[in-house]
Amino acid sequence: MTLHGAPPRRSASGGGNEDFPWWLAAIILIGIALALVIAVNGIYAQVFSTVAKGIGITISVTLTAFALAALFGLAIALIGMSDNVVLRQMARFYVEVVRGIPVIVLLFYVAFVGTPALVAFYNWLTLPLAANGWLEPLMVRDVSLTWRAIIALTIGYAAFIAEIFRAGIQAVPEGQIEAAKALGFSRYRRFRLIILPQAIRTIFPPLSNDFVAMVKDSSLVSVLGVTDITQMGKVYAAGSFRFFETYSIVAYIYLILTIGLSLMLRRIEKAMRSKRG
Repeated sequence: MTLHGAPPRRSASGGGNEDFPWWLAAIILIGIALALVIAVNGIYAQVFSTVAKGIGITISVTLTAFALAALFGLAIALIGMSDNVVLRQMARFYVEVVRGIPVIVLLFYVAFVGTPALVAFYNWLTLPLAANGWLEPLMVRDVSLTWRAIIALTIGYAAFIAEIFRAGIQAVPEGQIEAAKALGFSRYRRFRLIILPQAIRTIFPPLSNDFVAMVKDSSLVSVLGVTDITQMGKVYAAGSFRFFETYSIVAYIYLILTIGLSLMLRRIEKAMRSKRG
């Protein structure tokens, strides 16, 4: 029995009286309207064709950095759950320090402090080979700004992803891990066959959120001059003084990327949930 005037209750399983996604319908209508403006307006078409040249860099930077961050984050999470207290404290130190530094500061630090230091260290290690002419000294300019940006995003996001992996792994029932030990499974087989398949269901939603967030944070690489979507927009706006048109197109492209990716990942998450059910 429900009270008169009470709002309808939505099904916990996502069916039944689930709200119609009016927000998505509104975004689609706005997107279609902007697409028509781009098609019929020469100025918007020119802005779009210029800014769209940075889409490939944005996607490649995001995919590369996220893949590396996921691998590095998994390693940090496993180190953080090690039986060795020194390794655990090292992992915790990394996570807490890096999570407290803004991504843009990491970008500047890696690009203009970390890279020159690493190049100098590499040249010091290879000094005997360089002295005999067997190896050319490495110059700071040999490390592209794109790779410096990727490394910075990897370092920054790995700290957050490590916590996601740690929470997901620790959510696996201890009894199942003990049963695998009793059956003689090695640590690697326990992780591959018992822990990871169950942990991935817990890990996937926050991991997908971080993936979408990295698409947006990749715009920060423009401060290093990397020719992504934002940088192409900055250059065009500075030359044409059409700031409204340019940054409207920049926002439009990012919305297409992030909302499209969010919807795709949400469908994958629902499919995983239905298989588990």
